[in-house]
Amino acid sequence: MADRLFRRLALLGAGLIGGSLARAARARDDIAGEVVVHDCAPGVLDRVAALGFADRIEADSRRAVDGADGVVLCTPVGALATVAETIAPFLQRDAILSDVGSTKQSVIRDVGPLVPEGVHFVPAHPLAGTEYSGPDAGFATLFEGRWCLLTPAPGTEGAAVERVAELWRRCGSMVEVMEPAHHDRVLAAVSHLPHLIAFTICGTADDLESETRQEVLQFAATGFRDFTRIAASDPVMWRDVFLNNREALLEMLARFMEDAQAMARAVRWGDGAYIEKRIQRGRVIRKSLIELRQA
Repeated sequence: MADRLFRRLALLGAGLIGGSLARAARARDDIAGEVVVHDCAPGVLDRVAALGFADRIEADSRRAVDGADGVVLCTPVGALATVAETIAPFLQRDAILSDVGSTKQSVIRDVGPLVPEGVHFVPAHPLAGTEYSGPDAGFATLFEGRWCLLTPAPGTEGAAVERVAELWRRCGSMVEVMEPAHHDRVLAAVSHLPHLIAFTICGTADDLESETRQEVLQFAATGFRDFTRIAASDPVMWRDVFLNNREALLEMLARFMEDAQAMARAVRWGDGAYIEKRIQRGRVIRKSLIELRQA
């Protein structure tokens, strides 16, 4: 058996990602000797206890990280600074601190200055998820075949980066190291903008007159159903993502709006060749995702 990565792994946040990471860690003997789970939302720890995916649960985040050599922050990015400030004095020397946030520049900005000397901070972002949230939503295989992006600051100890990388490999992920600003621009295009569009389209449909709205829901085709799946995602998490990656998101939104206007002009003027070309590009992207086993 491979050596265990952590003697004690503390996960702060027991939603989809935190709950799935806890389940994955407990499914293998080589990740952690003990998995400790904390969550401050009412009733969540009762569900964690009932579901049984933690070795120990702690209502106090400071007690949760006490003695842990691995700590992963699994809360919405808007809450990370408060959580980090609370636990910082209780992190043991040489512990590894990581996160699962969808924005990385804001995480480094908010958490980095609070990390005590001697603690290794390795931000991470597993590119996995569903539209469901809460402790019941997680499952041990969520990360299998998915990417996890690490964005360590220059000078971070290489051994610490490798331990976090190995944590995600043992959960089934492929791992890549990426510069934080580049991460945020890439994710703005492939994740944050699609979610913004999905939320907006569903809002547009909901604002229709009552009779038309009922028909939209009753006769929803596959395309609209796909948007509603994305739009069912956790509102607090996505509010924080949008606000903490606003510059990259607004840049991608502006580019999308230019492309949408170009498509609108093609529809208005009957430019079938342009329309067909844009649709064909979408088909190529979909085929590429399937070939990469990311669809």
